[in-house]
Amino acid sequence: MAAGLTIDESCAVVAIAASAGGVFAPLELFGSFTAGPPMPTLVVQHLSPRHRTLLDTTVQRRTRVPIALARDGEEVEAGRVCLAPPDRHLLIGPGGTLELSDAERVNRVRPAADRLFTSVAGIYGDRAWAFVLSGTGRDGAVGARAVKDRGGTVVVRDPDSADHSGMPRATLEFSAVDHVLSLHDIESMIRASARPGEQT
Repeated sequence: MAAGLTIDESCAVVAIAASAGGVFAPLELFGSFTAGPPMPTLVVQHLSPRHRTLLDTTVQRRTRVPIALARDGEEVEAGRVCLAPPDRHLLIGPGGTLELSDAERVNRVRPAADRLFTSVAGIYGDRAWAFVLSGTGRDGAVGARAVKDRGGTVVVRDPDSADHSGMPRATLEFSAVDHVLSLHDIESMIRASARPGEQT
């Protein structure tokens, strides 16, 4: 259980990965929030590159958290959730500047969680938090290890509670993990990190 668990105040960024079975994870994760998380939050969701995504508008209708597709060159902001656009890797550069890349696919996908996690590990070190929610394949496992190697924190959704457990299981096999939680407990952890009065 996540009772008493919260994100450390030193956290500079939260990076979240989801894939098959994860389309509704951002909805469940942020749907009940009345304000954005107190730290910048970046989400890689594996999406088809052949169609314009409606994930940002779909999630936005269900939450008060400001959610939008990431734009190249914009600076991260606390309280906002940025989603990787289809067919572009989402990275973070010096000074918290977002970068979109059309570099080759990683784990056969673009955007790839491994690319996002590795970039936040390089910039933020032990102040980076990575979350692996749901999906097939192994994307996120290598990046999660990079986060751990730099002293950051890795949280994995309990594979037994995920519709598609490949990504969480791969992360557990390849990297040290700090917490294994249900999606509800992950939501509670992020919510608890808000200062008193910010969430109701």
